[in-house]
Amino acid sequence: MSAIVHEAHGHTEHAHHEENFVSKYIFSQDHKMISKQYLITAVFMGTVGMLLSVFFRIQLAWPGEPSDFIHFFLGDRWAPEGILREDMFLGLVTIHGTIMVFFLLTGGLSGTFSNLLIPYQIGARDMASGFMNMISYWLFFLSSIIMLASLFVESGPAMGGWTVYPPLSALPQFISGSGLGMDLWLTSMTLFIASSLMGSLNYISTVLNLRTKGMNMNRLPLTVWTFFITAIVGLLTFPVLLSAALLLVMDRSLGTSFYLSDVIAGSDMMTNHGGSPILFEHLFWFLGHPEVYLVLMPSLGITSEIIATNTRKPIFGYKAMVGSTLAIGFLSCVVWAHHMFVTGMNPFLGSVFVFTTLLIAIPSAVKVFNYLTTLWKGTIIYTPGLMFSIGLVSSFITGGITGIILADSSLDITVHDTMFVVAHFHVVMGLSAVFGMYAGIYHWFPKFFGKLMNVRLGYIHFWITLVCAYGVFIPMHFMGISGAPRRYYDYSVYEVFDHETFLKIENLNLIISLFAIIGSLGQLVFIFNFFYSIFKGQKAPQNPWKSTTLEWTTPVEHIHGNWPGELPEVHRWPYDLSKPGWDVDYVMQTEPLREGELVDGGINEH
Repeated sequence: MSAIVHEAHGHTEHAHHEENFVSKYIFSQDHKMISKQYLITAVFMGTVGMLLSVFFRIQLAWPGEPSDFIHFFLGDRWAPEGILREDMFLGLVTIHGTIMVFFLLTGGLSGTFSNLLIPYQIGARDMASGFMNMISYWLFFLSSIIMLASLFVESGPAMGGWTVYPPLSALPQFISGSGLGMDLWLTSMTLFIASSLMGSLNYISTVLNLRTKGMNMNRLPLTVWTFFITAIVGLLTFPVLLSAALLLVMDRSLGTSFYLSDVIAGSDMMTNHGGSPILFEHLFWFLGHPEVYLVLMPSLGITSEIIATNTRKPIFGYKAMVGSTLAIGFLSCVVWAHHMFVTGMNPFLGSVFVFTTLLIAIPSAVKVFNYLTTLWKGTIIYTPGLMFSIGLVSSFITGGITGIILADSSLDITVHDTMFVVAHFHVVMGLSAVFGMYAGIYHWFPKFFGKLMNVRLGYIHFWITLVCAYGVFIPMHFMGISGAPRRYYDYSVYEVFDHETFLKIENLNLIISLFAIIGSLGQLVFIFNFFYSIFKGQKAPQNPWKSTTLEWTTPVEHIHGNWPGELPEVHRWPYDLSKPGWDVDYVMQTEPLREGELVDGGINEH
């Protein structure tokens, strides 16, 4: 009934709607425009985050050597004579991690594709609340501006790592970046969390209430399932990070002691008693580990859709894919303390988190095997979107294998806080999510801008990204096994007691940095292709990939309400590809059933 009411209301509301420049392109309440705003903001933030990583990779590859490139951007304040300062090194690492995890992969990925695809794929005119949707984006944008502004304050940006552990982050006198830069970091993250919560409420409400006639939960594309579960997990866990940040603000400004006790700052004994930084770790990682899956699950849903479409096969095990997504969403909320095996926790409690962490490998493996089975003997069309989807499957397997090592508390202790951990989470979360985001941009670019991206440039971009990504992160595992701690400005201290290890770390850092610089330059291919295609790209047909889902039934030109007339009615599941007995190899969800035809991939009989 709600879908029918929405149809009538939406059709009336959008029939004679006129917009000016400000309401159409700036303060838009249209989900399609908001998705583009999220996407372009995320591309810009990702470019900044990538540039910051190049700065500190140059320092690690050539420690103590002047760099005109670094000096040009950072000046004498933070790179005197072209040599990066130690405290700014920590600042770059902190802001790089924050931008990539939150502003690119969380806000950029979910904000972009949830906004674009949820109304399209469920047959809705728009989001449940266009106004809330607009506010959500502008909070995200304001949060981005404040985070970038922290790079320009005199005392420097936050320098406590992207996890901002106290007491370093709680005491401004410890390091220059724990002053105004940390205040801006906390302010930015508070706005970001508010944006994410508003977005999550909107996505959940839209999926539950605005599905078109015939679109039951068994007929939702896997993209919508992953966006839906991601929104639920985000709604449950982001408030915990907000509470951690608010308590940190109180410790910094109001003299409380939630995270502080018996701390000596310089020669002064602080008056704080009774707190514990372990409390912050619990609160932070209760969001921090679900965060891994908040960025992964949308990419996994995108990959499911693209692999099915470009193999011309139904996705293998639709119910298993939905169930595994539900299982991952639940288990992601009960594994957080595996980040804390070295904090002195009770060994029995540690064993519980070992068990739940290993358990999450099962639904993850279900997804991998279903992807491989869908690819097996498919009529594969190697679009750039599919190439990046296959890259996601590859990195998800690679990162998952090293995750099993870190899930075991006795093994984790030996490599904890080393470059091995950095390599693991960059592969399993960073690469997989970025590959999924790139796949989605190439695949749904026609729905964003009505154009097609250049395929050859897409291939070049994929191979540079894949080769350089593994060139960066595979050697990083060996650095970690050699004992190289993360966030070290200069590893020359190793030369004092183990010259052979120092040479190994130094050589690996050089290799990693060269691959990182080449890979960063390779992203310029994507940026050029992206913006050139917006203005000069080939105009897309209505359904360029011969897909089956509802977004490909809308006109190429964006209109209010998505469909010019009545909302479409759904008769089947979203993966009727290469269906026996049909003259074409794809059947749209809007196609009525034939007499005696099995529906929903054989889940039910008509």
